[in-house]
Amino acid sequence: MITRQKRIITYGTFDMFHIGHLNLLKRLKSMADTVIVAVSTDEFNLGKNKKTIIPFEQRIKIVECIKYVDMVIPEKSWEQKVEDIKKYDVDIFAIGKDWEGKFDFLKEYCEVVYLDRTSGISSTKLKKSLKTLLSIPHDELLKAFDILETLRKDLE
Repeated sequence: MITRQKRIITYGTFDMFHIGHLNLLKRLKSMADTVIVAVSTDEFNLGKNKKTIIPFEQRIKIVECIKYVDMVIPEKSWEQKVEDIKKYDVDIFAIGKDWEGKFDFLKEYCEVVYLDRTSGISSTKLKKSLKTLLSIPHDELLKAFDILETLRKDLE
């Protein structure tokens, strides 16, 4: 008897790929045989007032190279989820707990799972840190690195 492989799908921007993204994809692979990832296009993100740092073409290539991912598709609209679930015969829709309750309408088509995020890391947090770092005047940043280097040498 041949048993059908379990399929799971998730959606996201996957900007500034980090350990939280990797943890999510690894967890999805432990839950199903086939992991499908829908990566938000730049146009769709603009419609959500979300600005990305990494262009869509690069983000999709990065996600395609992750060993836990079996298929990558573009996410072009909020409405495509039902169509994707049907088209790819999906058993489980999974997304971060920060979306809890927002996709319960998909339970009509498949199991819906809200997963804990990796604590202490997010693309939003990384972007804020980068913005703060870039706001420091160049000469002050160089002085800080010189001080840190002096301290490191003193500790040796």
